[in-house]
Amino acid sequence: MPRKKFDNLLKKIEDKTPRLAVLIDPDKFNEDLILLANKNNVFCFLIGGSQLENGNLKKTVSRIKKRSSIPILLFPGDETQLSKEADGLLLLSLLSGRNPDYLIGKHVLAAQEIKKMRLPILSTAYLLIASKGQSSTEKVSKTLPLHPDKTEVIINTALAAEQLGFKAVYLEAGSGANQPISPALIRAIKKTVDIPVLVGGGIDSKSRVNKAIKAGANLVVIGNALEKNVHLLSEISGCFGIMKRSAYKKRRA
Repeated sequence: MPRKKFDNLLKKIEDKTPRLAVLIDPDKFNEDLILLANKNNVFCFLIGGSQLENGNLKKTVSRIKKRSSIPILLFPGDETQLSKEADGLLLLSLLSGRNPDYLIGKHVLAAQEIKKMRLPILSTAYLLIASKGQSSTEKVSKTLPLHPDKTEVIINTALAAEQLGFKAVYLEAGSGANQPISPALIRAIKKTVDIPVLVGGGIDSKSRVNKAIKAGANLVVIGNALEKNVHLLSEISGCFGIMKRSAYKKRRA
């Protein structure tokens, strides 16, 4: 994606219209989900996972490109999860933890490849908020999440991210979390920072989608719930008041 088009994409994330992102783990690729996304107000795909083969990521990006014109943003779990076919990259720094590899180390390893691929980036502060059980992000990054009751710490972390120059903050409850990020916390962070707030984890119903939207989330991210029930996408699409797109592309031979 040319830089100008990517900048226009970011402007849409920054505006007051809530958007829907579908997070896809390449190891669990579902073609039906892509085809449904074309008809159901999906703003972008996020592609990545905590542990997967990079070849599978590249293959998944290519497969989606053949079936949809919806933008693809990489959501990498490590420095190897890159593809020049993607339209951009969420350059994540795990500010909720203190493992230097996920704060800056892996970014150093990926820097030259990102430049070579000319991938447009959105520098994103990644804040993992604790829920019941240990998330895959905790296991892989060997970090502790922020406790949801420590509201002031979470808010100040988001504010520090903005002051450090991050262009977005991602609030993550964890893949398959039993509880999503609380609306009260989303609202508090929206009142504190001027950068977009992306919210994911545990959003598995129309009710939870609406709560995230009403709290002010710029981008609502759904992944695990759609792996379990792809038709949930049709149920929640009406929550996003955006004209439906016709993005389907016939499969190439």
